[in-house]
Amino acid sequence: MLSGFNPETIQDLEGARQAITALLNLVETLKQENQELRAEVQRLRDEINRLKGEQGKPEIKADKPKDHSSEKERRKPKGWHKGNKIDRIVIHREQKLYVDKNELPEDAQFKGYEETVVQDIRLTTDNVCFLKEKYYSPSQRRTYIAPLPTGYKGEFGPGVRALVLTLYYASGMTEPKIEEFLGHIGVSISAGQVSNLLIKNQDAWHDEKEAVWCAGLASSDWQHIDDTSTRVNGENQHCHVVCNPLYSAYFTRPGKDRLTLIHLMQGSATIELLLNEQTPAWLDLFKTPLWAQRLIATWPQNQVLTRTEMEALLSSDAASLNEQQQARILEAAALTAYHNQDGIPPILTLISDDAPQFQYLTPNQALCWIHEGRHYKKLIPFVDYHRQLLEAFQKQFWDFYQQLQSYQEQPSQPEADRLRGEFDKLFSKTTGYEALDQRIAKTLAKKDRLLTVLDQPQLPLHNNPAELAASQRVRKRDISFGPRTSDGAAAWDTFMTLSETAKKLGVSFYAYIHDRISADRCLPSLASLIQQHSVSEISQPAPT
Repeated sequence: MLSGFNPETIQDLEGARQAITALLNLVETLKQENQELRAEVQRLRDEINRLKGEQGKPEIKADKPKDHSSEKERRKPKGWHKGNKIDRIVIHREQKLYVDKNELPEDAQFKGYEETVVQDIRLTTDNVCFLKEKYYSPSQRRTYIAPLPTGYKGEFGPGVRALVLTLYYASGMTEPKIEEFLGHIGVSISAGQVSNLLIKNQDAWHDEKEAVWCAGLASSDWQHIDDTSTRVNGENQHCHVVCNPLYSAYFTRPGKDRLTLIHLMQGSATIELLLNEQTPAWLDLFKTPLWAQRLIATWPQNQVLTRTEMEALLSSDAASLNEQQQARILEAAALTAYHNQDGIPPILTLISDDAPQFQYLTPNQALCWIHEGRHYKKLIPFVDYHRQLLEAFQKQFWDFYQQLQSYQEQPSQPEADRLRGEFDKLFSKTTGYEALDQRIAKTLAKKDRLLTVLDQPQLPLHNNPAELAASQRVRKRDISFGPRTSDGAAAWDTFMTLSETAKKLGVSFYAYIHDRISADRCLPSLASLIQQHSVSEISQPAPT
């Protein structure tokens, strides 16, 4: 940083300013390196102590600073006031209460009744001993037994089964605690039976989840997406979350690469690959060698290929390509198939963070401003002057964010043009704090993706809904660690999808589960509710 620096060459104030700026940045760099080296030395000391049978230095986490990601979505808006919940409470019975007449004066006059609503609950068992008629036919050599009523299956009725699913997937209870809770009520159930109710024979629910997924994708041409880790039988996998204001869908997969995400959005059992006249554009984008592109043009065109078939072509004709190049070819074929599929409509805009696997999935990508702001929060300057520069810029950052929020309320082309100019001005400045200037330049490079909202003001400025949905999996993971089988992972995905979607649609998850298990079918499906609300709750006017 100070190569060629000679203090004797400083002849004026500007030269001194440049020298001081360089020295301050050098201090920041050395301070950062010093902290990293100290952390590494401590880690090595702890490892040595552990090898000696001792304990390392205890990890005491510092207080977390206030997270700006909360923004408007995670706090009460201005002007918030407590709503009236009486209208939402179902009254099951009325009971008149009387004043002790001995306490009343002689001139007391009756003025009617004053209502006081009290909520209560009854936890009791409803065990039934069914006496099923039984007949035997000697001629047929067959026994005939009356079936159980609709909704009853195995040893437990609809109430227990619905409650177990609700407590585990919607309320975050562990299996042992569910067993204990039911025992307090008087239900005799084992740990294995609780596990079976949560995981086994859930095909009908998986179908409901797929219906929600398809209806959710069709409800808008933009979606939120995020992911978080999930361990399945001790192995690291990834839970992908796709959502919009009407639903949230969960998918646990071994990887989180772009090919996995394309397969996810295709909505098919196995990934579909296609080569046609659109494929060369994807191959060019992924910088596939020209000789390989000419070779691919000779492969079967305009017909859906399986991954096995495509990999066989790659191994026989393009084995000299490295693993990354072959992966890009598979992605190009998958994207071609995705944008030509007839079933689930392709997503036009994806709202996400700036992770590389989210790029190119959709024609438009809108980046999360809250996530972008976190990059600046990660800067921890040592020099007070740099701290002042950072705080001043962060204020300007969030002031601009608020201008974008105002634009969403009253979009117009002149205002969109002004905001683009303001963006260029704000993120083209240099402060002299080197780490901050590098961060500002990186934000400038994302201009088009950060300003997607100027062309589509109905889009959220942040990815909070997906992050909040992912945090539900994190809480579930912290409580229950992770599923131990593929059936368990599928059950986690399905019931978390139904639970979070029911919450967004204002449907009681317990009532919905009970309705389906009992076969009453009084409640409409979640997928049909998504279809009913899609236009009214998502569509917004375009800028004028």
